[in-house]
Amino acid sequence: MKRGPRLNPRAQALPHDVRLVIFDCDGVLVDTERIGPEIVAAMATEAGWPLTADEVRRRFLGRPETYLYDEIRGHATVPVGPEWLIRYRARVRDAFAARPRTMPGVTELLDHLDARGVPYCVASSGSHERIAHSLSLTGLQSRFGERVFSADDVHAGKPAPDLFLYAARVLGHLPRHCLVVEDSPAGVDAALAASMRVVGYTGGPTEASALAHANAGVVEELTHLIDTDGESGGE
Repeated sequence: MKRGPRLNPRAQALPHDVRLVIFDCDGVLVDTERIGPEIVAAMATEAGWPLTADEVRRRFLGRPETYLYDEIRGHATVPVGPEWLIRYRARVRDAFAARPRTMPGVTELLDHLDARGVPYCVASSGSHERIAHSLSLTGLQSRFGERVFSADDVHAGKPAPDLFLYAARVLGHLPRHCLVVEDSPAGVDAALAASMRVVGYTGGPTEASALAHANAGVVEELTHLIDTDGESGGE
């Protein structure tokens, strides 16, 4: 009998040797992963490439917008120009602005990292404009300041390691001392390629089996990184 994928154990509280936590943005810090795929599916269908929201998640979750645009343009049956990406960004921005919210446990986890003196940053496949918009609407912008990195900053986006390596280098940390929190297979692959530890987060629509290769485990709640079985810390 063929067995399903073996899931990694639940991630433990933050290890004592982690000196930088790198967060993805969409679906980890802010609740946009239910919005974006629905918009992409509708716009792809309008362009002559019928897709469902679930198909969009499987194909594009965690990947840079340039990859999304190239795929849409390649499969469309009507002409698709740069204005498609502009309209997509505007639709996502407006939809999120109507109901901005963070993922559960974000504030608690950031407070915990601040208390422990562990720095953190954002490294997202989204554009700087989109990241800033999401962080501003949810009140998180002041928590991250200038520690925000986008696929726009590097040659190759996720699943290539470039973005995570760039963030670590700018902030002065070695890959082995970084912990990445990701909700997409592409993001997990990027972290592993960067020789970083990575936690798979399934608090959004991503199935745990899709993140089973996360080497630091899988969590359904971000607060599991603060406390495990009633024991806080992780020292």
